[in-house]
Amino acid sequence: MKYSLLLAALVTTLGLSACEKTTVNNPVPTVVTVPGPPGEAGPAGATGAAGYNGAKGEAGNTVGIPGPTGATGATGETGATGTTGDTGAAGYDGAKGATGAEGVQGETGKTGGDTVVIVPAPK
Repeated sequence: MKYSLLLAALVTTLGLSACEKTTVNNPVPTVVTVPGPPGEAGPAGATGAAGYNGAKGEAGNTVGIPGPTGATGATGETGATGTTGDTGAAGYDGAKGATGAEGVQGETGKTGGDTVVIVPAPK
């Protein structure tokens, strides 16, 4: 039984492969046209009608429309206090004035009385 099943499969395979027909597609032959000698030139054709001029486009805007003015910006913060400046150079001593005129002599003092003047001793 073991060999009979194997033999049946082999016979079936050979039988089916023997019946197979291969299809052959022959390529279509290329037709080459051989030109003959050229004939006389024909008469010139009629002149064609003038072409239609297309419509002209509209002129574009040359000046743009300005946009609205923007809102005013917020007030900035107060700046920092600056550093103290350097001390300026000493000023020029002014010119010396002329010596004044001699004053008037005073009157002679009054004498006497009971006034006492105490002068302290030098140290």
